Amino acid sequence: MLLRRIFRTLVVMAVAVTGTLAAGPAWAEQGGSGRQLLDFNHAYSVFDRETADAIEHSAYLREFANFQVRTTTGSGGETWTGRYLMGRETYLELFGVGDVPGQDGLLGAGGMGLSTERAGDIAAVAARLPAEGVPSPVKFRQTRDFGDGVPVPWFDAVFTTTEYDGFGAWAMEYLPEYFADPRSNTEPENYPGDVGRERYLNDDYRKHLMRDVTSVRLGVTARDLAATVPLLKAGGYTVHTFAGGAVATGGGTTLRFDAVPRERTGIRQVEMSLNRSVPKRHVETLGHSTLTVGPAARAVWNFDAPKQSTK
Repeated sequence: MLLRRIFRTLVVMAVAVTGTLAAGPAWAEQGGSGRQLLDFNHAYSVFDRETADAIEHSAYLREFANFQVRTTTGSGGETWTGRYLMGRETYLELFGVGDVPGQDGLLGAGGMGLSTERAGDIAAVAARLPAEGVPSPVKFRQTRDFGDGVPVPWFDAVFTTTEYDGFGAWAMEYLPEYFADPRSNTEPENYPGDVGRERYLNDDYRKHLMRDVTSVRLGVTARDLAATVPLLKAGGYTVHTFAGGAVATGGGTTLRFDAVPRERTGIRQVEMSLNRSVPKRHVETLGHSTLTVGPAARAVWNFDAPKQSTK
C-alpha cells in the first residue's frame, strides 16, 4: 500500500487539525503502556537507483514473494510508485532515489506503519500518547483513488510530530468503507470489529515462499528515533534502549533502530519467515543488497549502507 508523502500533506494540515506540537521527547528505556494495540504493518525505504531497478526487474522476487510494482493515488491526488513484497500480515514497500519529489525521495528516507487489529484501538493509542510526552498527537485520514476520481476512505493515522529528518512512524487503522469496496480485494472480517492486517492483504502469499516480516533493522537519526519511541510505547511495545539505538518487542516483528547520521539512514536488514522449509541456501544479489533464502523456513535480506550523497 502505503503512502509515501503523508508527512508533506500533514505539514500543511497540522495547525488546522491539532495546533502546535511539542518537540519529541528524549528517549529512555521503558516498557510498553499496556495491552498491545499496534503491530508492524509495513516499512518502506528509498534505495539507490541500481538497487531499486534490480528489485523491480528481478524474476526471482516474483517467485519468492507476492510481488507487485504499482502506482497509488492518495489524498490530494498525490501519487507514488513502489515495489511491494506482500506476506500474510506484513509487507515491504521499496523505492528508488527520485521516485517521489523532494525530501521523501532522497536516499535513505523511509518510514513505518504500525496498525491496529480491532476497530477503535487507534483512539486508545492516541489517548496513551500524552503520557509518553506527546500532548497533541497529529491525526490524519488517508483516502485512495481506484482510478475513477472518487476518493475512498482508506485508513486513519496518528503521528507524534510533523517534523522529521528522514524517517517517520505512524499508527494506522483501516476503515470500514475501504473493506466494503469490492475493488479493495480484501477479505470478510474474522470477528466483529476486525480491521486487521490479514484481512487487508490477500492470500496470494500462499503461492510463494515469503510469509511475513519477522524483524526489521533501520538506521534513523537520533531525532527521528526520539519521535518514534513514544508511538511504540503507546502501542504496547517494550522498548529497550542502549548506546546508539533501541529494540522494540511486543508484536510479531522485532524492530531494531540504529541512531546514525542522516547520510547513513535507511533499512539495513529484513528477516522473513517462509511458508515452507527449504533444504538449501539460495543467495540473490539485487543491486547493493543480498537476499539469502534458507536453509529452513527463514530468509534474510541485507542492504548496504548508503555510500553516496543525498543531494
